[in-house]
Amino acid sequence: MQNAMALDLDYARRVIRAEAEAIAALTPVVDDAFARAAQMVYQCRGSCIVSGIGKAGIIGRKISATLASTGTPSHFLHPVEAVHGDLGRLRRDDIVVVLSYGGETDEIIRLINLVKQLQIPLISITGDADSTLSRHSDVVLCMGKVNEACPLGVAPSVSTTCMLTLGDALAFTVMKARNFSVEDYVRFHPGGSLGTKLMTVEQSMIFRPGEKLPLAGLDDTVEQVLAKTNDVKRHGAVMIVDSEGRLAGIITDADLRRLLTREGAAAFGRRAGEIMTTNCKRIRADALAAEATALFHKYRIDELPVVDAHDRPVGLIDVQDIVTIKVVG
Repeated sequence: MQNAMALDLDYARRVIRAEAEAIAALTPVVDDAFARAAQMVYQCRGSCIVSGIGKAGIIGRKISATLASTGTPSHFLHPVEAVHGDLGRLRRDDIVVVLSYGGETDEIIRLINLVKQLQIPLISITGDADSTLSRHSDVVLCMGKVNEACPLGVAPSVSTTCMLTLGDALAFTVMKARNFSVEDYVRFHPGGSLGTKLMTVEQSMIFRPGEKLPLAGLDDTVEQVLAKTNDVKRHGAVMIVDSEGRLAGIITDADLRRLLTREGAAAFGRRAGEIMTTNCKRIRADALAAEATALFHKYRIDELPVVDAHDRPVGLIDVQDIVTIKVVG
């Protein structure tokens, strides 16, 4: 039987503390240079090209993906592949962000020369303000020298964590400046649980803007209500509006069945305003679909009118719509 491996868990905790402390020490980097870098990304009319090699390159791929998913067109350029055809990805309207802790790697220096020849603005995230990379950058985000957390003190760890943090700070600062909304985020993340959790009522309701809605007036008879909504797509309720077009109440299929069972043919002459449910639940089109789910569960209803800021119906959401897109609370 082999001896159990000895694990130094105290050392593992020191690694976490070392990286956390290095991140906390980064706040001074958010200065005028950082503001210029954010402004460059925000105003970029092309793409934000991110590059790096080794572990820094892996971090660069993640930063590029974050930029792309939060409203800034971006892709990753490998510095070696750049000299083997991928340089064709670059355009004059682009900007380039290069990650290199030392700023002296041969592949990085070669990429710098190519970027400068194309007269493309260059932002660097590095640990050495005097490196070749820094000297040729338009903006330098310098995190300073750090002590790597690995037992040998050489494997990128603290340095790459700091690069990732600065990249996130840059991407999210620009995202905030763009007023990037939940709807925008969902558009870039339509799949998976994240997309469904952030989906809005407008995106999930069965009616699209401009389509005919199941609407009737307060003075319409049941017969008129049925005639008005006969050619409307699948729905389980009719929304009743007042003379100003505001939602006054709702009549569901179940309400009509009970009325017909109770009154027979006489029910067709009854006015909508007499039989509707007043003060019915409703929801704004820009609310999250998850909020509609909560209302369905709490009040045990199947249909929910969707209204605008003036309480005028713009759609109708059915509990089955929520089930279909798997927005379950």
